[in-house]
Amino acid sequence: MRIWIDADACPRVIKEIVFRASERLDIPVCLVANTSLAKHHSRLIDSVVVSEGFDVADDYIAEHATPEDVVITADIPLAARIVAKGAVGLDPRGEFYTEENVGERLSMRDLMMELRDAGVVQGGPGQFGATDRQRFASSLDSLLTRMIKGRKH
Repeated sequence: MRIWIDADACPRVIKEIVFRASERLDIPVCLVANTSLAKHHSRLIDSVVVSEGFDVADDYIAEHATPEDVVITADIPLAARIVAKGAVGLDPRGEFYTEENVGERLSMRDLMMELRDAGVVQGGPGQFGATDRQRFASSLDSLLTRMIKGRKH
């Protein structure tokens, strides 16, 4: 099991929650970004800097994630790819991507992009707050607990 983080747009507080869970549960983490990342002193935390370009980090994660892995991303197209591979997707607000909801979320994303492009809708998701942070921490903890118990059987 490994936790992948789509690190370019992931809030720092979410990374910190993942790092604490990694240390507590001895689970490796890999941050993937197309910009330089700060070095980490934990043996469990690794980072990969990919070349700049559209979806290069997403492609790397989609290629390397396995069905035993967790991927933290707000990128719905990436989430659709990793869910299709059998990996678990979790967004920074604590919502899971599943086979049942990822198609709908992708369609809603595309619709909102069209509405923004047409000037009908402005802005994106609401500001990230304490409730989002708590929901993410709770979702991650329950997910990792279930996955670890499943590994032992």
